[in-house]
Amino acid sequence: MFNAIILFVLAGLAEIGGGYLVWLWLREARPFWYGIIGGLILIIYGVIPTLQKFPNFGRVYAAYGGVFIVLAVLWGWGIDKKAPDIYDWIGAVVCLIGVSIMLLAPRN
Repeated sequence: MFNAIILFVLAGLAEIGGGYLVWLWLREARPFWYGIIGGLILIIYGVIPTLQKFPNFGRVYAAYGGVFIVLAVLWGWGIDKKAPDIYDWIGAVVCLIGVSIMLLAPRN
């Protein structure tokens, strides 16, 4: 499970970080190379989830989605300096509960 968490976090940071660089390039007139590096990081993001040991693509991506939401809230807080409110935290906790149910439920 530790490897799964690490891969989810790496995928999330790659997706958010790559997307953020593209955002900066297109929305905040940063240099073109921001977009290029962001695009390359997004390609790496596409590869990271394939390293998961879970056999089901849909389940991996669904569970990753919950982790992504939590990381996005933390990114907004740490990088964009937008403090999450109580509803952001409640939503993040609900997502983590959903991820736990999906990944830890006993299955045949």
